[in-house]
Amino acid sequence: MSGALDRWSDRFSRYAHERVLGWRTGSRQSQKLVLYVLLTCVAVSFVVSMIDYSLMPITAYFLWLLLGMLLLRFRPLAVLAAVTSAAAVTATLTSAPLSGARVAALVTLGLSVALILFQSSRQRSGLPAALGEAMLADLRELQKAQGTIPPLPPGWSSQSSMIAAHGVGYAGDFLVADLARDGQQFEMVLVDVCGNGVAASPRALQLSGALGGLIGALPQRELLWAANDFLLRQTADESFATAVHVLVDLRSGEYGIVSAGHPPALRWDAQAQEWMIDNARGTMLGIDPEPDLHASAGVLRPGDALMFYTDGVVESRDNDLDTGIAWLRTTGRDAMAAGLDGAARRIIRKVDRGDDDRAVLILARTP
Repeated sequence: MSGALDRWSDRFSRYAHERVLGWRTGSRQSQKLVLYVLLTCVAVSFVVSMIDYSLMPITAYFLWLLLGMLLLRFRPLAVLAAVTSAAAVTATLTSAPLSGARVAALVTLGLSVALILFQSSRQRSGLPAALGEAMLADLRELQKAQGTIPPLPPGWSSQSSMIAAHGVGYAGDFLVADLARDGQQFEMVLVDVCGNGVAASPRALQLSGALGGLIGALPQRELLWAANDFLLRQTADESFATAVHVLVDLRSGEYGIVSAGHPPALRWDAQAQEWMIDNARGTMLGIDPEPDLHASAGVLRPGDALMFYTDGVVESRDNDLDTGIAWLRTTGRDAMAAGLDGAARRIIRKVDRGDDDRAVLILARTP
């Protein structure tokens, strides 16, 4: 007996799981299934209301409208709203004479239906609210996954900390990294797309996908030139970004930095216990067909490190870039004094909350 119940339970679980996966696709078939289930619930509610209105008053029908707003697209939601409204109004008018409370409930129902339909029609994705939120969450996780730094060989470590503007979880700052197959060469691009938060996140995701397919296949300058061409082809008015690219030989510690309008990188000198300003400069991407890209080079000794960051860390309404960099050098020195591990996170915590995304990345050659 228990074996049969287990089999039926497994079958039901698989069926329910398949229906949920089907709903997440937003297909017409899945939408019809959800609509039929909700219409069945409305029909049952109507029968109960006609038998005993006190068991299923007009307020109970709001539940099906709210579920429809979360689970259905606009057209099936409109069908559900029409049927639910008709059932609720019919049950209310036939159960007893109208009173002031019932008239108020009918008016509230009409306004609620109008607001629900208006909100659903405003969904630019064309998906139900819950499915649209799930899609945004998937995009956010994809953006985070693309910015994951691969494990580095012994003698090297990396850490990053990013905070989106207004704490929404979607940002215009992102990084793309690649470790060569032989594990001897590491390169990374840190990008700050124009804008912040949710507004910049779609452009950041688009550009990160393009860079993710090119990094490791093109030299430093050619990679940034390709990103520049990509941004120039976009139709948006603010399709430009700053970027910094670093290429490190993990055997010798030699590195090269190419900057495209990005705030200057900082180099930690373990002997001097000080952050030095790198001299790589360049033109912002997406503005000029032939951006001027300046490069710098050096060698990281054991204990040295490189810090890359976005302008949200050093610029604000009250401070200019030079003042912000001076502050970051002091704050970064204090963070390194407490140990390399967690230094990026400690620096981000010291940054005043503003209206821009903030990102800090530290690449270190450990002693």
